[in-house]
Amino acid sequence: MIPEINIIIPLYNEEKVFPLLISRITALLNQSQLAIMVILVDDGSTDATSLLMKQLSIEDERFSSIILSRNFGHQLALTAALTMVNASEAVLIIDGDLQDPPELLGDMYLLYKEGNDVVYAVRESRKEGFFKVGFYKLFYRMLQKIASIDIPLDSGDFSLLSRRVVNVFNAMPEESRYLRGMRSWVGFKQIGYKYSRPDRQAGNTQYTFRHLLRLAMNGIFNFSEFPIKFITFMGVSTMSIGVIYFIITLIKRFSSDYVPDGFTAIVFLIILFGGVQLISIGIIGEYLIRVFFQVKKRPLFIIKELIVDKKEIKNNDSTSRLF
Repeated sequence: MIPEINIIIPLYNEEKVFPLLISRITALLNQSQLAIMVILVDDGSTDATSLLMKQLSIEDERFSSIILSRNFGHQLALTAALTMVNASEAVLIIDGDLQDPPELLGDMYLLYKEGNDVVYAVRESRKEGFFKVGFYKLFYRMLQKIASIDIPLDSGDFSLLSRRVVNVFNAMPEESRYLRGMRSWVGFKQIGYKYSRPDRQAGNTQYTFRHLLRLAMNGIFNFSEFPIKFITFMGVSTMSIGVIYFIITLIKRFSSDYVPDGFTAIVFLIILFGGVQLISIGIIGEYLIRVFFQVKKRPLFIIKELIVDKKEIKNNDSTSRLF
């Protein structure tokens, strides 16, 4: 039977929260009148997450499992699951730590049935650390100011996507992915759904500050012209500073006996222009790195193992993207 809805859940070292997660998902499946299939993705976990996933998928055909060959990152784990979607209507994306309550599917599905291709969840509040909440709020507001498209504030990956939006996602080949930006870029009719984000239900977050920073950079560099324009701005600004400094020095030279210290002036200009050049090279380098990895055309991910319809399928072809 073809499901109406797929639920996609990426997991990385989530063995502690896994039993509670599956308990709540199973309750949703049993209570819902919709035909739902769940796609679990193990992103190279080093604990027992993949074993728990495999055991569940072999016992319950409503759950499919994707085991990646290593840790490719949250966004590419989601991408892997999106390529395996078989739902006729829509796909719900949630995190495995239960901070995205699966029980909200019903309300989001009603909004989808009103003609919205994308129903994105908006976090009215979130029970997380002050620093993390502050970082997110600052980033989302900065990105909205500089992005070339309208990316909703305080909205993560938690969303319900129509099948045609998923098809567009799967046709987009970029290597450094920022799904919430891609979601805004595709267009179609979209609507926000406000909710209060609870705290993680068990275990510790695997999403470090380094991962958050990389995700933020993907958002900025993939969906904004600001970094390149910033180089131009810095160039004009430093040139202006240099001209102003020269004029002030010239005025002082001819209006008094003051003679500027030439060594100090040279050091000042070297530091100023050197700093601007290094920042500019770094920004251009970030773009070049992205182009470099994109033109290699490596697979975005490698699936080591699949469990579908209670059957385990192992990847014995190392040259294949999926199998």
